[in-house]
Formats: sequence, structure tokens, C-alpha cells
Amino acid sequence: MLKKLHVDGFILAILAAVVVASVLPARGVFADIMSWVVVAAIALLFFLYGARMHPREALEGLTHWRLHLTILAFTFVLFPIIGVALRPLASPVLGDDLALGVVFLCLLPSTVQSSIAFTSIARGNVAGAIVSASASNLIGVILTPLLVVALLSGGSGVHIDASAILQIVLQILVPFVVGQLARPLVGGFLTRHAGPTKLVDRGSIVLVVYVAFSEGVREHIWSIVRWWQILVVIGGSVVLVAVMLFLTGWVARRFHFGRADAVAIQFCGTKKSLATGLPMAAVLFANQQIGLIVLPLLVFHQIQLMMCAWYAARLSRENPAISSADDSLGASPR
Repeated sequence: MLKKLHVDGFILAILAAVVVASVLPARGVFADIMSWVVVAAIALLFFLYGARMHPREALEGLTHWRLHLTILAFTFVLFPIIGVALRPLASPVLGDDLALGVVFLCLLPSTVQSSIAFTSIARGNVAGAIVSASASNLIGVILTPLLVVALLSGGSGVHIDASAILQIVLQILVPFVVGQLARPLVGGFLTRHAGPTKLVDRGSIVLVVYVAFSEGVREHIWSIVRWWQILVVIGGSVVLVAVMLFLTGWVARRFHFGRADAVAIQFCGTKKSLATGLPMAAVLFANQQIGLIVLPLLVFHQIQLMMCAWYAARLSRENPAISSADDSLGASPR
């Protein structure tokens, strides 16, 4: 029914988690239990990522260094510069925690699934998108916490020590590596049972949202944030996605990339990962107003999906021809 109505069930589940947390937040012992459940869910999530990703995908197109460096430059250089530049403007309007969340989303790696899917829809370089998006996430596990420490700690009121980065490594990087090592044993099972693994994948994110907003409700988040502030975050997200789509397209043309590469640059260089961002926020901002901090990421994630889906469909209509090689690459699950 949701497919017929063109409604994303995952988006509805995230919104439902926010509503349930607002009405029935986790408290007391149940909150402590859910915190440990989230830790386990995060580890399982990245174990599945590692187990499902074929090592060949990390090698295909690896020699196309100009494409990958361009995408990584947008993700980890231009985006952070924009985030830091926006913070002095956002703080007086949105408050310190929401402004902090805006900067944090700008420090995150790119998405994997949607970047590849939209590149495929728009007839772009899918193999390049696989490598760049995967590399972005692997690099981001280390680079994003370092950027948070460098740009947000100290005078901003955020204090992050080495233990937080160690937690990131233990909860995200180690399970991913274990998943890669276990792939010969469990890869076939995960391929045959895509439905349950997808449920774990998305269910883990929904759990993180519920726990984050439960903490926010316990700290009276909805009495702090105003409806017009949410509208500002929505409007700002629309503008940010539009600006990044324009800049990625302009740079791709300026540096004489082919159309297929330009498409990959646009869809990998404009997005930020909710799947990676929420677990990181849960660790890095454990003593902060995490509900407010992740709110800009939640909004931006939905906006980027809607705008990029429309843009990918437009590019697809402009270039309907597709080769059989593109078909096979576009069918890649990652």
C-alpha cells in the first residue's frame, strides 16, 4: 500500500520513532537497557555492512583517482567549510545545539545506498559511485570524529576525548572488519535473506532515533525548539542541497569530467549519511542535547532523498539510453 502511495516506509518509521519517543520516552531502567540495545544494534548494523560488501567493490574503479578525490573534497573539505561558516549565522536563530547539529551533519561521510541508486537511475558511473561512497564511509569512521574534535571541541562547549574515538572504532570499524572477514561464511546467507537483513539495517537506525529523542524529551527538547526553527532547518536544508548540486555540477564541468562521472560526483558529493551519523552522534555527544543535535541531520536526510530522487529522474529522462553494462552495475546491492 505504501508503494502504491509512493510513501517511503523507512521515513514513516523514523517519524513514528520521534512521535513514540515524544509520548512514551524511555526512562529509568528501560532507558539503560535501550542504551545497551542501541550499542549492540550499531555493532550489528556495521557488521552487516561489512558482510554484504564484496571486496571487489572497493577495488573497482580505484584507479580513477580524480573522480574519488573530487567527491571526497566535497564531502570532507567544502561541506565542513560551509558548516563552520554557517554556525555563527545559525546560532542566534536556531540556538547553540541546533547550530552544532548543522555543523555536525556537514562533517559526515556520504551515503552509500542512495548515492549508488541515484547514480544508477541518472545513468552515471555506478562503479565509481560504489568506490567513492564506500571509501567515504570507511574514511569517515576515522576522519569525522577527528573533524569534530578539531572544529567543535574546546570553546564550543563540546568536550571529546580519546575514549570517544575508541568507542567509534569499537562500535563501527571493528564490526565492519569482522563482517568483511566473516563474509565467506555468511555472505551467501545475507544475499538469500535480503529482507530480514534490511529490517535489521533500518531497524537499527530507528532504534537510535528513538533513544536519541527519548533523551531529548527527558531534557524537554520540545519546550526548547520552536516550530519556526524547524521550518528554518527545512528551508536551510533545501538551500544547502540545491547549492551543493549546483557546485558539484559546475566543478565537474570545469574539470572536464564526462557526463557519467559528473553524475556520480553530484550524487555522492551532495549527501550525508544518516546510518553513520546517528551512531556517531550517540557516542560523540553522549553528554549533550543529542535530540537537538541530530534533528538537522534527520531533516537534511529526508530533504536530500526527495530532491535527489527528483533530480535523478530528470537526468534519466534527458538521457534514456543505457547500456547492458550499466544495467548490471545498477543492480549491485551496494
